[in-house]
Amino acid sequence: MKFQVRLMTVSRLLFSVTSVVCLLLLSACGSAEEPAASKIAPPPAQVAGPVADSHPRVETALVEVGSGAHELTLVGKVAYGEDRYSRISSPLQGRVLEVRVHLGERVKAGSVLLVLDSQEIALAYSDYVKEDSELQYATRAYDLAKDLYENKALPLKDLKQAENELTKARAEFRRAKARLLSLSVPVEELEKPLDRQKITSRFEMKSPLAGIVVERNVTPGQSIGGDSGQVVFTVADLDMLQVVADVYERDLALVRTRQSANVNVEAYPGVNFPATVSSIGDVVDPTSRTIKLRAWVNNTDHRLKPEMFARLHIQVGEATPLLLILREAVLEVDGKQFVYVVEGPDRYVKQSVKVSTISSDYVRVLEGLKPGQRIVTKNAVLIKGQEVKG
Repeated sequence: MKFQVRLMTVSRLLFSVTSVVCLLLLSACGSAEEPAASKIAPPPAQVAGPVADSHPRVETALVEVGSGAHELTLVGKVAYGEDRYSRISSPLQGRVLEVRVHLGERVKAGSVLLVLDSQEIALAYSDYVKEDSELQYATRAYDLAKDLYENKALPLKDLKQAENELTKARAEFRRAKARLLSLSVPVEELEKPLDRQKITSRFEMKSPLAGIVVERNVTPGQSIGGDSGQVVFTVADLDMLQVVADVYERDLALVRTRQSANVNVEAYPGVNFPATVSSIGDVVDPTSRTIKLRAWVNNTDHRLKPEMFARLHIQVGEATPLLLILREAVLEVDGKQFVYVVEGPDRYVKQSVKVSTISSDYVRVLEGLKPGQRIVTKNAVLIKGQEVKG
């Protein structure tokens, strides 16, 4: 009997303990199912919530005017220097007798490029001889008429007629002589007495400047004409070239002549070719809204080639203060750029901006911000992501 009482007592005790454990487990399960309270309230329109607390990596800074040296990068191409190249055409028709230079050959100013046999010189010289004879005849006729008039043996109208004929003859002679000179007939030859002049149909085409023959479109025996569009040779001075680049009108105030610059081309990665801004155009392209800018670059080693694509890095910022911000601060959605302006503790307002690249790390603010405003400069994408979720 005593054993049964003890067994019942132990059973009741185990039941009590089991009940308490179950109650504790049910209580724990119920508390786990309750939703946790959000620590970040959904942001209103155009304003992000307290990102600084949940994203300590967000950094801000004041928008300030900077005056240090910066680079303005322009896209352009390498070109022949102005007045340092010549596209040479033949001024008259004829057959090529000799070609005295080869492609890539260096020539001096006045060097003979080719020899041409042209009947135009023979015809021009024939006309010159004729006009010389007419001039001599008109001169003698006038002198005779003058003597007769002074002796009252000739009326005044006949003297005037002889004077008019002399004036016409002089004009025709000058025209014929000028034609020969335009065909490169030496002036010294024309100053000799007529019977001692040695003028043939051979014409020597000469280089107008010193440089390298970079284009040749003629062979011996070829007939060429007096067409100005038919380029026979191109001679260029490759020791000095120019980079022609496009500068947007919004950046026009940043550039000026004699500014220092560097040129980079894809053929030589990491190599800087020193350059100097030489001229800035006066006309804006209505389509691209850009102005042509030229910069001289030394090319004595001939590594740069005309028509190469190039980037021109101009040192700017010393004379003109710039409103600069970090490139990372600018975000873009649907082609529109914006930054986040700090309005207060944990409050950020989206602000549309217009910027222009000034270096690899910084952009120049054109519209949308003023000095003294505080903006998010690092990890602004976290705020953008917060807005999307909100």
